[in-house]
Amino acid sequence: MRKGMTLAVAGLAAWIAAGTVAHAKDIVWARDGDIDSLDPQRATSTLSRQLWYQIYDSLLEFDDSGKVVPNLARSWTVSDGGKTVTFKLHDGIKCADGTPFNADDVVFTARRALDDEHPSLTKTSWGPIEKVEKVDDLTVRFDLSRPFAAFVPFMADQFTGMICDSMKDEDGFGTTAAVGTGPWRFKSWTKGSEIVLERNPHYHNYGRPVSNDGPPKADRLIVRTMPEGQTRLAGLQTGQISIAVPPIENVRDVRSNDSLKLYVARRTGQNMFLEFAISRPPFNDERARKAVAEAINVPVALKLVFGDLVQRERCPISRGVLGNDEDFCAKYDPHYNPADAKKLLSDMGYGPDNPMHIVMMTWVGDARGKLLQVFQNMLSQVGIKAEIQVMDIGTLNARVKQENDTKSGPGTLDHDARVSAVHDVAKYLLSHAVHVPIYTPGWLWLYAANDDLKGFKIGPFNRPLFNDAHFE
Repeated sequence: MRKGMTLAVAGLAAWIAAGTVAHAKDIVWARDGDIDSLDPQRATSTLSRQLWYQIYDSLLEFDDSGKVVPNLARSWTVSDGGKTVTFKLHDGIKCADGTPFNADDVVFTARRALDDEHPSLTKTSWGPIEKVEKVDDLTVRFDLSRPFAAFVPFMADQFTGMICDSMKDEDGFGTTAAVGTGPWRFKSWTKGSEIVLERNPHYHNYGRPVSNDGPPKADRLIVRTMPEGQTRLAGLQTGQISIAVPPIENVRDVRSNDSLKLYVARRTGQNMFLEFAISRPPFNDERARKAVAEAINVPVALKLVFGDLVQRERCPISRGVLGNDEDFCAKYDPHYNPADAKKLLSDMGYGPDNPMHIVMMTWVGDARGKLLQVFQNMLSQVGIKAEIQVMDIGTLNARVKQENDTKSGPGTLDHDARVSAVHDVAKYLLSHAVHVPIYTPGWLWLYAANDDLKGFKIGPFNRPLFNDAHFE
């Protein structure tokens, strides 16, 4: 056995020994990082969102094509010129703790998200809501100050997962407690190690794109945090892990292994990009941003690091999302031009004896660190000295929040006007090099599973669906 694999197996043994013992009908899902919170209003990371999707349902859902469809809400109507949205709920829905789910739970979730003292981190995405009212046990009305077309599709997002109001007085909600109406109910969370979810016996599916309308077929979903990719791969090969995010460098091995199956999420709604701290030098100067954008040969870098596993992205928003138009964005996306990058830097006073110093930050996993190393080399050739910092996603989110401001603007219900507005923003971001798209589908889009795990599926926007998952 190779030394690397020996270490991986030893690492796997340590993780298994420290965790919950898995039984025959348990699915063990290994990921490269942990969640930030069990509370869908207190985090934004993909790792958290994927976990919330197992515990919570939203009023609406996305079908396989990305279209918004009913879910907990059997129907919805938009009136008063787009300023009032009314949802009718299914009758008989139960929370994972057995309590009824009705309009009170919807009102509780929404008002909590909009609370002035402790609002959801995605409060602005809920829109200009003035009032949320219970009309009757199965009807909820949202009144907005102005039309906000993004409100309805946002009701299908994991950020709007419905929280059962039995949690309203629970001090441990988000850390030691969580109750929703999703297919799995929360059992425990050992931070940095594992999350244990149990089959929710009260679950009924109303909108998820799966065949099984009842509770999951497996008994438990054990979600283990394993930062080391080779350890995850070793677990897959020994059968102690059911499904995992494989190391990018081992995708070929997974594809050639008859006992493993590779799943690829195509419609993720995610992309990778460079963004800049524009509130201070050097990136408050557009020339510095353009120098970085023109110094990196993105197609070459992607080919070196990922091979054929990713697609070049040219838009600030990814494929499948309203307003994405690769041809339009290509007109404004800065192209590889190292000579012009050197001139821009020279105009700013930088040169061989005075390189521009920058810091590039990313988080662990998905070979992003390796991609930045390629960028680092390319940047050095035009006179930019780049330091690379790789950190956990929570730390990175805190750093990004610290450096950037969030602004919102007026909305419109007209489809063509919305696309035009998105294109105006894309044109500005690209032509001024505020945002440099790199690749899509995005992070955590590959899954490797044991061949005896059947029924696993990836829904739109990289949503792992375990409703049908079972072992043969």
